[in-house]
Amino acid sequence: MDIREIFAANLRRLRSDRGLSQEELAHEADVNRTYMSKLEKAGSYVGLEIIAKLAKVLDVEPAELLKIKKNRGINKKL
Repeated sequence: MDIREIFAANLRRLRSDRGLSQEELAHEADVNRTYMSKLEKAGSYVGLEIIAKLAKVLDVEPAELLKIKKNRGINKKL
């Protein structure tokens, strides 16, 4: 799993946990909805400013979006 997949999985989980649609999160974070979809599909790299915006709306530390979950193990590709 590469860093885009880790970010995408965390973004989907956090968004879902908060009951937000992609469109709602995109609007609140001032991010294009199509770009949000690409991020959740690991189809695009994300910049630090976008990570900060998303983290603020999701009420988490930015690092939470990049955290490897223990049940996934550590991938040597990182």
